[in-house]
Amino acid sequence: MLNSTLLPITDGVRSLRLLAQQDADRYLAGTQDPLVQQFGHLPEAEYSHASVQHLAETQAPAGLERGDLGLLSIVDEADTFLGSLVLFDVTRTSAEVGFWLHPEARGTGHALGALELSAALARQSGLDDLTARTVVNNDASKHILERAGFLEIARDVDKTPSGEEAPLIHYRRELRS
Repeated sequence: MLNSTLLPITDGVRSLRLLAQQDADRYLAGTQDPLVQQFGHLPEAEYSHASVQHLAETQAPAGLERGDLGLLSIVDEADTFLGSLVLFDVTRTSAEVGFWLHPEARGTGHALGALELSAALARQSGLDDLTARTVVNNDASKHILERAGFLEIARDVDKTPSGEEAPLIHYRRELRS
């Protein structure tokens, strides 16, 4: 389970913290980005300012309180929303991680840094590994996951968080050595 007392977690350049109401405008803009729509496979087909605020007010704190869902924001040192990182399907020993960046935050190392922070959060929460999935044609995600120490463990057709069936690559990163 995720340990909420570890948040926010930072590396001095970026931080992971709970999704907040103040993130709604940039979160919404990010979900409307063509690359996020193509590759993000977000649980909702469309988001609104109100639906993002609802996530921040209800689902984000409830999931973290239960320890089985981390709806987190990637933010810079000025607390500007850079992207989303979600830890889901959390068990006693593992969690799956998914992420996307706001278009203005791409190419700056924030995705890799956020994955490192998520690994630290998961490790300090007592988890043994992180898993991730991406569609086979998402070269950017594959590259970032592999740079972050995730190893490919399988390929198959499976359901994405949006509920679509897609050809996926499954990854795993051990947190304990």
